[in-house]
Amino acid sequence: MRRVQKPVRNQRMSNWRQRRRQHLLDVKVRSRSATQQRNRRALVWISKLVLLIALVIGLYLGGREAARRLFFDNPDYQLTTIETQTDGTLQREQILKVADLHEGENIFAINLGRVHDRLQELPQVDEVQVVRKLPGEIDIQVIERKPLAWITSEKQIVDPFASEHAFLVDGRGVLMKEKQLLPEYLGLPLILGCSSESLEAGKIVESFEAKAALDLLRMSTRSFMQTRFQIREIDVSKGYCLVVTDKTHTRVTFGFDDIDTQLRRLEQFLVYADDTKQEIATANLLVQRNIPVTFGKPAAEVINDTIEPPPTLRTLKATPAHAPSQSGTSSATKPRATPTPSIRRAIPVEQKKKI
Repeated sequence: MRRVQKPVRNQRMSNWRQRRRQHLLDVKVRSRSATQQRNRRALVWISKLVLLIALVIGLYLGGREAARRLFFDNPDYQLTTIETQTDGTLQREQILKVADLHEGENIFAINLGRVHDRLQELPQVDEVQVVRKLPGEIDIQVIERKPLAWITSEKQIVDPFASEHAFLVDGRGVLMKEKQLLPEYLGLPLILGCSSESLEAGKIVESFEAKAALDLLRMSTRSFMQTRFQIREIDVSKGYCLVVTDKTHTRVTFGFDDIDTQLRRLEQFLVYADDTKQEIATANLLVQRNIPVTFGKPAAEVINDTIEPPPTLRTLKATPAHAPSQSGTSSATKPRATPTPSIRRAIPVEQKKKI
């Protein structure tokens, strides 16, 4: 009798519950393994980061300590020499006080940028250069502003040295109040009537009139104009023009625009006045054509008029006061008398005036 074998049941033919259970087991295993791998990678990354931070901190602290011992606490790098150079009136004590520098400090502990900014804040300072030279020297070179003129809000001033309302101004318009006034400052031109803005040391003039006056002073420094037309005063109080007076008391009116062209016109008038031996009294350069110009007396004529002429010379002529007697008395009967000297009177006779 033949035995019939039962067919082997296929694993894949299991019911859906078994397949679902198997799938859930596989998912759990894979999820647990992935979590462990992620945790392991995170731990390694955190360990590296902590190690890097510790290394950086160690290098920083070690470098700082090394720098302190080698440089900041090293007596070889103490400041022993401070060289100051200036081309103006600033004194060494004033520079060191403003810069807050003292000998004996550590040269690396000094902030050169801060020293530069402190000195640059001085109104009379134009440029500053601060250099550190090892092991213990600092050089400070100061280029001061060159005053171009005096400026004041007053319409008339006698002595700008003694006035509290007068300031020195350079070509850039920076106002200065010097503590030590040099004699050459007294001969600087004077800008009067600048009342449109408040004048204060350290500020820059912003009014249109003051800027035009500074432009005129800069442009008038050409070779011919500097010797022939030396500006003494510039009055800006009118608000629409510049009334300029030079050292020969010539008054010239300038406009605010195209100053260079007006100076060329004035140069032509000055050349004509020199050729004709005349002196310009006034000129109005606001007019472009038919410029009104008046001429005054030459200097030699003015000087001669001020000298009192010498008195006129007179020649005296003698004439007899009484005529001698002509009587017919005989000399035989009457003795001859001794002649009496006649009295003469001086009568002035006008002499021609010598030319």
